[in-house]
Amino acid sequence: MKNNSLDGIRTFLAVAERKSFSAAALQLGVTVTAVSKAVKAMERQHGVLLFKRNTRNVAFTEAGAGLYASLAAATRQIDDAFAALTMFRDRPAGHLRLTVPRALGALVMRALIPRFRSSYPDVSIDLSLDDGAVDLLAQGYDAGIRLGQFVEPEMVAVRLTGDLRWSVVGAPAYFERKGRPLIPEELMRHDILAYRFHTSGAVHRWRFVRDGEELLVETGAPLVVNDTTLIAEFARSGLGLAYLPDVEIEGDLASGSLLRVLENDVPPTSGLFLYFPARTQSQPKLRAFIDTALELSRPASSGDV
Repeated sequence: MKNNSLDGIRTFLAVAERKSFSAAALQLGVTVTAVSKAVKAMERQHGVLLFKRNTRNVAFTEAGAGLYASLAAATRQIDDAFAALTMFRDRPAGHLRLTVPRALGALVMRALIPRFRSSYPDVSIDLSLDDGAVDLLAQGYDAGIRLGQFVEPEMVAVRLTGDLRWSVVGAPAYFERKGRPLIPEELMRHDILAYRFHTSGAVHRWRFVRDGEELLVETGAPLVVNDTTLIAEFARSGLGLAYLPDVEIEGDLASGSLLRVLENDVPPTSGLFLYFPARTQSQPKLRAFIDTALELSRPASSGDV
């Protein structure tokens, strides 16, 4: 049986609470005739009388009283549900889904997530570590963090770091065994630890600059990995040369466990950006996350975009 009762529920509840057809009509802004027709239609549809009526008062039938007891509880839940929406409008709350690159994103999140959770405990976080390209809207993410060159032009982007320096590095033991390359072309004679992009499956081509011109070097690689943290570990073990951001290996560079080569040929890249669709930034949960990220990044950032 079709359930068309929803159209008459508002009218039924108004009559039930006011105990009057005329008072219900006044509350709803309709005529008494319209109220009467709506109640009669509900009674006909379900084959029961809901009210006992005379010229002076309105009272429930047993069926009407039972229906009101059920509907009143349900409508309170509905009212509470809509009232809860103001929580999302007025203060940060809800669930925030984020996608960040594995190693670089983790470095940012180590400080950002504890600060944010401490300030906004009503926001839960789902953090996905992924170096590949991600469609935020299609995959249900609120925001992402990526290097600037990988952020789609239609997104709003907020700078989190300055430009990043990269280095070709190897362990001292590797250089003792294989020697140091003096120009990028000599990398063809070295063992390369290459990175493979998750989404495209392409192997990262190492980028250099000579006399202001970009030079992309494709090298044979005895070892290809889709995780830069593991590549850094293999480099420390002397398995080959790696092309990594300095921020990820600054401890190794300071201690000497990894040494740079070709320093003058490796250009910096754009820094990390927090990005999101323009229409989502008004959400309090995302706005709070943006503000927290800016608080942490501002000393090292050259500005916001």
